[in-house]
Amino acid sequence: MIKLVAKEKTTLLLLLGAAGYSRTKVKQLVKYRAITVNQQPVTRPECELLPADVVSVRSEKEMAGVAPSYEGLEILHEDADVIVINKPPGLLTIASETEKVKTAYYRLTAYVNKQAKEKGSTVKERVFIVHRLDQGTSGLLVFARNEAAKRALQGSWNEAEKRYGVIVEGVPLDKKGRVESYLYESKALRVYSRSVDDGEGKYAVTDYEVVKEGGEYALLDITLKSGRKNQIRVHMADMGHPVAGDKKYGATSDPLGRLGLHAYYLAFSHPVTGKRMEFTLALPPRFNALFQKKSGGKV
Repeated sequence: MIKLVAKEKTTLLLLLGAAGYSRTKVKQLVKYRAITVNQQPVTRPECELLPADVVSVRSEKEMAGVAPSYEGLEILHEDADVIVINKPPGLLTIASETEKVKTAYYRLTAYVNKQAKEKGSTVKERVFIVHRLDQGTSGLLVFARNEAAKRALQGSWNEAEKRYGVIVEGVPLDKKGRVESYLYESKALRVYSRSVDDGEGKYAVTDYEVVKEGGEYALLDITLKSGRKNQIRVHMADMGHPVAGDKKYGATSDPLGRLGLHAYYLAFSHPVTGKRMEFTLALPPRFNALFQKKSGGKV
């Protein structure tokens, strides 16, 4: 595998062109999912790169052992009941009122039907939502392959272990702590929290620990004890340290060009076998690069 690091804002074609790859070769490599940027499969040879972005190019020999991908979704695990993917940032989990196609659900449905067709099946395949990640969040996302698996997974989802790498503005005074509150959603679809419940709130618990800090930002390791909509984003805003890039909940900067949220660890029981399923992803390179740029950053 060849790895290249962008030193300035550029494009994939320009970076690989300077490394000796022809335009035709780059397009071919993209077509066969042989190129990733920050561990995310590339779908366009013209994609833009930012400083510190890591481009990896796999050889033909390496491609034999690579996890399959489809339309930008890296498929980490697949069996008759469960599919686990690495969702890129910017992609919805499921359709909204304004977007029906650019979703993980839509692409994964197309993937399982493509597989079925290749095997000669005419039965329409489906996938089922187990949980969601916000559009700006990247990382581990689980789908069920049938309704029974969906019910089993959702019924035990609070017992699943969910951990996130999160970039926040500023550095929390308490390096380790817990935020708990009741979450509500307004008619404008904005989530807010209260310390007491009026009967309609959803109890949410977020544990955090500062693992890196560098003046303007901190990297937190966050464990969810519940899984409410926008939970991390709201609780970080409650602390006075909104998630970087999260303008909706008070962030004033966007150092990553994306939301600073990555679902990097997930463990749960298989809905049929009961076997412990455990998945871990590396943090996006931009997360760590943010602290390398800061003089005096503490690790």
